[in-house]
Amino acid sequence: MAGRVATRSLADIAAAAARVFTQRGYREAGISDVAKALGLSHGALYTYVRSKEALLYVALAWTIEPGLLTELPTPVRLSAEEEIVALARRWTDGEGFPKLAAALARRRVPSAREEFGEIVDELYTFIETNRDVLALVAQCARELPEMFEFWFVQRRRSHFDALSGYLGKRIRSGHLRAVPDTPTAARFIAETVAWFAWHRLGDPDSAMLSDEKCRATVRHLVLSAFLPAEENP
Repeated sequence: MAGRVATRSLADIAAAAARVFTQRGYREAGISDVAKALGLSHGALYTYVRSKEALLYVALAWTIEPGLLTELPTPVRLSAEEEIVALARRWTDGEGFPKLAAALARRRVPSAREEFGEIVDELYTFIETNRDVLALVAQCARELPEMFEFWFVQRRRSHFDALSGYLGKRIRSGHLRAVPDTPTAARFIAETVAWFAWHRLGDPDSAMLSDEKCRATVRHLVLSAFLPAEENP
């Protein structure tokens, strides 16, 4: 029938919004951009979400776990950035880095190779599993003050601090090699892992590399760089 609006699921809306926000950022992307990507009118999209904040909320919920959308009544109403931050906070609280936390609390180290390898693997798994969420959060957090404070200051930097603390502790005990600066070394590890577990997929000359081989190679090279000579076979 002429003028009839095609039916879309909230998951369709959320998936399209996630793509648009990740590509363009929060400020530049608009509700009309998402509507256009779906072949809907601007007004039709308002039957699903009532604001741009609500659109980002459903996009984030979908990238974290599509099943979260079933808990939302439509149209989704949202008026505060803090609700988006609360959703991101629940996600990060549910993930965590238990291997790193256990290593920081441990006094005796049976095997530095095993302990450090578990920490690198844990970080790689987190980034590889959550790369779509990370891309969306990192892109939009640059332009949203509360999201910036939560993601970059509270979460990302706190992980760097924890990893730096671990390196310093094991360097002092002689289990790892000394480095010029542990905070820089922590970021080197995290950014190396992030590039191979996530960012290489956006590089047309590197996207074809195998996930399995990237993971194994990153683990091998990071451990080789930090473990003393006697720990490297």
